[in-house]
Amino acid sequence: MTARQEWNHLPETPIQVSPLWQWPPKPYDAFRWYFDSWFFITVNLTIVAIAFAAYFFASPTLAQTETLQLWWIALIWVRNAIIVTLLAGTLHLWFHKYAMQDTDLKYDPRPFPRNGRMFTLSSQMKDNIIWTIGSGVTIWSAFEILFWWSMANGYARTITFDTNPIWFIAIFAIIPVWESFYFYWMHRGLHTNLMYRFHALHHRNTDIGPWSGMSMHPVEHVFYFGSVLTHFAIASHPVHVIFHLMFYGLSAITTHTGFEGVIFRNKKRLNLGMFHHQIHHRYFECNYGNLDVPWDRLFGSWHDGTAEGKEAMKQRLKERASMRK
Repeated sequence: MTARQEWNHLPETPIQVSPLWQWPPKPYDAFRWYFDSWFFITVNLTIVAIAFAAYFFASPTLAQTETLQLWWIALIWVRNAIIVTLLAGTLHLWFHKYAMQDTDLKYDPRPFPRNGRMFTLSSQMKDNIIWTIGSGVTIWSAFEILFWWSMANGYARTITFDTNPIWFIAIFAIIPVWESFYFYWMHRGLHTNLMYRFHALHHRNTDIGPWSGMSMHPVEHVFYFGSVLTHFAIASHPVHVIFHLMFYGLSAITTHTGFEGVIFRNKKRLNLGMFHHQIHHRYFECNYGNLDVPWDRLFGSWHDGTAEGKEAMKQRLKERASMRK
């Protein structure tokens, strides 16, 4: 019997982290790294646009949120549910249902989605949708509702573009870097014996699709979206909170397509999935963070996508197992 191919698509390896953390310093490479992550057709900039559209066309005003009322609470939940459904649904149709680019740039050779008793209702798709909408959108929306009410009542400080234009713009650039810092520690904590019982729900997905990214246990969703609580410490605008939560929610969808990017007219037009995180879904005990703030390299949980990286991971896990005996 022929051994199954480990990866259908293997990008260039070894995986590179942000040039800010490489030696010797590479200022131009660092500039290009962050420029390319924002301009011109990028997930980051698209989420900024969605956040502003949501703020102007599908949000209450601060004056309206001074008191908790069902209509604006429902508005936020419905708006977020629609955005998630449109994004995850469209990406699922493109990549998996209709296979518009076949398996080109798909990391895992196995078909998606799968069925099995490990999933809610024995279906990976149903499982992912239920946890994404029922838990993910609800907890995401609860944090947003908290901030609307808190900002309206003076419990969270606010700014506007007119009062502080430089800080107003800078917050958008800082949020992804903060996400990289926060995500490693939150994620590593979820892999402890105490917390993995909750995180295991997300790791049912060894192969992933767009609906898998936000498919988590409610406890994990609280920690995941809890990053937004930093806006109690820094003066912000409601659109920053919307973007912060959308960055966590929508980027989880785009990075879990299972594909490196979108091909249109025989050219990759948009970067999406990260091979770095796909490896984590395959092997669990590596690559807890991401590439902007590479804590994994510092703390010995790095897998660079090469055969050598895989062997180093195996050796590390053997040593850990022997220490437990």
